[in-house]
Amino acid sequence: MSVSMSTFPFRNSGLSIEKRVDDLVGRLTLKEKISQMVYDAPAVERLGIPAYNWWNECLHGVARAGWATVFPQAIGLAATFDEDLVYRVAAAVSDEARAKYHQAQKKREQGQYQGLTFWTPNINIFRDPRWGRGQETYGEDPYLTGALGSSFVKGLQGSDPRYLKVAACAKHFAVHSGPEKDRHRFNAVVTQKDLHETYLRAFKMLVDAGVEAIMGAYNRTNGEPCCASGALLCDILRRTWGFKGHMVSDCGAIGDIHAYHKVTQTPAESAALALKKGCDLNCGCMYPFLEEAVEQGMIFEEDIDRSLKRLFAARMKLGMFDAEDESPYSSLSLDCVDSTVHRSLAREAAVKSIVLLKNNNSILPLKSDVKRIFVTGPGAADVNVIMGNYHGISYPMVTILDGIVARAGKETLVNYRQGCTFSREDTNKSPWALGEATHADVIIVVAGLSPLMEGEEGDAILSEDNGDRISIGLPENQKNLIQELRKHNKPIVLLITGGSAVEIREESEIADAILYCWYPGEEGGSAVAEILFGDTSPSGRLPITIPRSIEQLPPFDSYDMANRTYRYMTDKPLYPFGFGLSYSSFSYSKLKINPEASDGSCPITVFVTVENEGEFDAEEVVQLYISPPETVSGAPIRHCEGFRRVKLFPGESQRVEFILNFEHLCSFDQNGTPFCASGEYTFTVGHWWGGRESFGGLCKKFIVP
Repeated sequence: MSVSMSTFPFRNSGLSIEKRVDDLVGRLTLKEKISQMVYDAPAVERLGIPAYNWWNECLHGVARAGWATVFPQAIGLAATFDEDLVYRVAAAVSDEARAKYHQAQKKREQGQYQGLTFWTPNINIFRDPRWGRGQETYGEDPYLTGALGSSFVKGLQGSDPRYLKVAACAKHFAVHSGPEKDRHRFNAVVTQKDLHETYLRAFKMLVDAGVEAIMGAYNRTNGEPCCASGALLCDILRRTWGFKGHMVSDCGAIGDIHAYHKVTQTPAESAALALKKGCDLNCGCMYPFLEEAVEQGMIFEEDIDRSLKRLFAARMKLGMFDAEDESPYSSLSLDCVDSTVHRSLAREAAVKSIVLLKNNNSILPLKSDVKRIFVTGPGAADVNVIMGNYHGISYPMVTILDGIVARAGKETLVNYRQGCTFSREDTNKSPWALGEATHADVIIVVAGLSPLMEGEEGDAILSEDNGDRISIGLPENQKNLIQELRKHNKPIVLLITGGSAVEIREESEIADAILYCWYPGEEGGSAVAEILFGDTSPSGRLPITIPRSIEQLPPFDSYDMANRTYRYMTDKPLYPFGFGLSYSSFSYSKLKINPEASDGSCPITVFVTVENEGEFDAEEVVQLYISPPETVSGAPIRHCEGFRRVKLFPGESQRVEFILNFEHLCSFDQNGTPFCASGEYTFTVGHWWGGRESFGGLCKKFIVP
């Protein structure tokens, strides 16, 4: 950098970001300004502005950039119901991200997946298990999604008042969850009630948490392209919520405006429309047409300046125009990448994510007299089911078979046969292929899904429907394997991998125990073994509903929430949202609400005492649900408004407190206006709501006059 460049006011870290940005943007030509509004922005050498690639990913660890700690997939993190854990995971991820950025800077590299702007987290509502990208979300509940997403954002961005550690991005705004094959042309039609009550709540919570960026969705919502929506971007995001950060398009989405949505006719019109509605950064190749749009009078240079200032403000908050030692994160080095501490955290997260769905006759944990174990199934030795999508790479990646063998030890005989592939019926079966099952004390079957079967459009190469699923059950060959194993009359422990709900109605009758393992990350096999052998009691809870059959689901392309998710579903599911068993047992007592009726003041405090009545050290997830008055039209049957993880020794009890305000009671009318209805609300605190077993918890009424 020349002496003259270093004296530019935008290089003066003592000035406000606003003054620095005004100075920088004022020095650029129109052509230079437009060049900085695409994700792969080139250098402006005359001003010493380096090239910068905005595209980076860290869904559950730094992704697509080599060695990194691979944490459980996002849906697995959701199953932990643990805000503190999610924060610590995100903080570890951002440490590694900073370290990798510093290394890239030393090498003078500015490529994709080397920057500090991470397009994470995905906080879309997982409304239908057929959506292949549901694994990237925090499940089907708006409050759980918003709470965990906020923790992830805070962990990524850090707590320094001046600098961001990295910049997080909430996506995909808004009303976006498949079908994948239609995402470039689909129009999601929703009522204003569903829009605000279901699809926007988590985004609002992340804006309140200070998320730096928002990414628009590919589809239209109520007729407007999401990356050029006046209702979403201007009215709600900027005016109503007061969002101050920057807005980025999904990749190629602005081109979709004319190519597929047919809202505009030309690239210049699409670029101009997106810019005017508030999309600041183009992931794609449309914003170079902004020069043509200016020439034709579609937009003005001040429109470009408005967006460009938000982009450079983000880069300044990341310290990109300051001396390196001014950032509190400048000392982070590659030593932290997949460190012992981070690997231990990945294991903790995986352990807490695993959900025990069934445990007949307390077959789990495995007893000391189990000396012969037969492990089979397509996922047992498969590394893909450890990673999920949008992942990094580490070593070792502990498969489920690896974990079982290591934990069982040399005195226990563990045999393995794959048994079947994930989705194709075997054509060359041999009668001895499952022979080891005859002599086993227990059979462990690792079945379910692979990220090759579900994921993003074009990514899941075994998907029959562009990454989505047509069926929600196990493939027939896996069903056949489990049925064949039942003939050996041995105890069966079924482990399900996947990122979404798998209908296992028949298998639930066959198996003696079932663990839902998700895509558990680099330490997934070790975590599964911890649970199987009783080193830790399972404590994960379902962040989704598992239906009894696909017939319980509304049409996939309908975004109406009627009969969707536990909040509106009237049928009995196979396993409900929030469900999860433990090796111990818990009781609830002394539920109290203060005040017991509305007096117009806040907050509302809910107290309950939970006790470990079993014989295992265990963690319980205490869940709080609210059911509104029956007079509220179209209201959710119930909705989660709080959760707490509590670790208890046998015989130990603890008082748990939830602090609520009237936002937790609010409903929305058909105009999208919030209101708090008069009448009788039911507060329910306990394990989960309904399902295969009776609700373990307490209910109390709260009156709003």
